[in-house]
Amino acid sequence: MLARLSAFVIWALVAATAVFWGLRLFVRAPVAPAYAVPVGDTAAVRGDLTRLLGSAPVAAPAAVATPQAASRFKLLGIVAPKYASTTASNSTHGVALIAVDGKMAKAYPVGARVDNDLVLQSVSLRTVSIGPTQGAPTITLELPPLAAAATGTLPINIGGGAGAPLSPPTPVPQYVPPAPPLAVPPPPQAPPVNRPESNAPTQ
Repeated sequence: MLARLSAFVIWALVAATAVFWGLRLFVRAPVAPAYAVPVGDTAAVRGDLTRLLGSAPVAAPAAVATPQAASRFKLLGIVAPKYASTTASNSTHGVALIAVDGKMAKAYPVGARVDNDLVLQSVSLRTVSIGPTQGAPTITLELPPLAAAATGTLPINIGGGAGAPLSPPTPVPQYVPPAPPLAVPPPPQAPPVNRPESNAPTQ
């Protein structure tokens, strides 16, 4: 009985050894794709440990918009409340008409997403502020100035030169209705004449 048990254990070890070396020799590990990038251990050291240690995280400085980014937006109109009377008092209520990248202008209320991670933060009488949802505004747009009032000169007299005095306007004839005819009384009639009758006998 002991001999059979010993033989079983020995043959089990031999089979396990054969399977181990067979897997090492004939089975290949999966190959990483060509676009894979190895990750080093230095990335873990660069992580922010402030939250782990309990200290308050330091706010990152606000990104400054480049002139190219600001030129993508064009402010065409503003609907602001009455109390936003100056550019310094920004309001969290209002609507701005903005065209992005030369496309058709759209109306954006305060808090709406204008482009990617930029939202309309505030609206004043003539300016709007655009920036990230949580952070300082990075782009400030202003309405173009109003056009100057149109000015001109009096028309030049066609009959004379530029220095000739203006002739008085020609009076326009007015229609005068004819007067009604006067009523003429009829002439007085003469009273009838009474002639005496002759009493002479007729022959």
